[in-house]
Amino acid sequence: MFNWFKRSPAPEKRSAASGFTAEVIQMREAYISGRRGIAELTATAQSCVSLWENGFSIAQVDGTDMLKPSTLALIGRSLALRGESVFLIDGDRPVPCSDWDLRTNKGRPTAYRVSIPEAGGGTSTTALAGEVLHIRIGCDPAAPYYGTAPLKRASLTAGMLNAVESALTEVFEAAPLGSLVVPFPENPEVDNVALGNSFIAKRGRVLLRESVAVSAAGGPQPQADWRPQDLTPNLEHSMATETLEAARGAVCAAFGVLPGMFNPATTGPLIREGQRHLAQWMLQPIATLLAQEASEKLGGTVAIDTMTPTQSFDAGGSARAFSTLIASLAQAKEAGVDAQAVLKMLDWERPS
Repeated sequence: MFNWFKRSPAPEKRSAASGFTAEVIQMREAYISGRRGIAELTATAQSCVSLWENGFSIAQVDGTDMLKPSTLALIGRSLALRGESVFLIDGDRPVPCSDWDLRTNKGRPTAYRVSIPEAGGGTSTTALAGEVLHIRIGCDPAAPYYGTAPLKRASLTAGMLNAVESALTEVFEAAPLGSLVVPFPENPEVDNVALGNSFIAKRGRVLLRESVAVSAAGGPQPQADWRPQDLTPNLEHSMATETLEAARGAVCAAFGVLPGMFNPATTGPLIREGQRHLAQWMLQPIATLLAQEASEKLGGTVAIDTMTPTQSFDAGGSARAFSTLIASLAQAKEAGVDAQAVLKMLDWERPS
């Protein structure tokens, strides 16, 4: 009866994934970070996210029917905003997961606990790594199983863009834009209020008011009466416009979008170059990672092409190169040169 203090305490249970503990941690993180890190709310970031989302949605997929355009669009948006995307393989369709927790072995995920969003409330389930599609970008060597979003990797620039746009928003909300102060001779307050109200809705009219230049409190007589003073703040000296453009360009570059694409004076060739740059250096490498993950988890060779559907290639240059290649092959045949050896030397033996 005296051995009650030797009993081991009951194991403590804590909720995980999208439970109460995770929500408290997220709220605490939002409280600490404050107003910084919300640059994804700006039109610049959302434009880049839309380019990722739409670029993936029209990608050409070979080897599987599970990666439909809607699924690819969700993957593109999740990668742009969160840096990773998780889908649970449920039969013949992938189910998007809103939250997840994982277990690793030698840096490789072995099991997942995922939360599936539902209309009446999310549900949680566990799955092995082979049952989950997990795509991640911007991985850190210290945690290769977690991805990071472009804005998180460029948090300083994202914070500057957020600060500049927030400051400009507050200026246009609270600053006295277009307000004027008109000096008037000494007059009773009631008359001044009545005179101020008489200017309302008098746009485009000639207003005649009697004014007498006086000297108040023995001061000098004013030289010019009724000269208005503008109260609109001068933002040119703050370099707000230049800072905003630089922050926007840096955020676009973080997403792989050339800043010149958003220039009002841009032309068609620059748009095509920006399109090729986005598809070649950002979308296609991510599509290769997704194809590798799908090939390992879906049991077949999967290939995803974002270059051809987005037409991210120089059509005129390709046509000229093709005509030159045909002429060169004809000349090689006449000269008795092995054309296949030449193509292999130029690394053109595989069709691009």
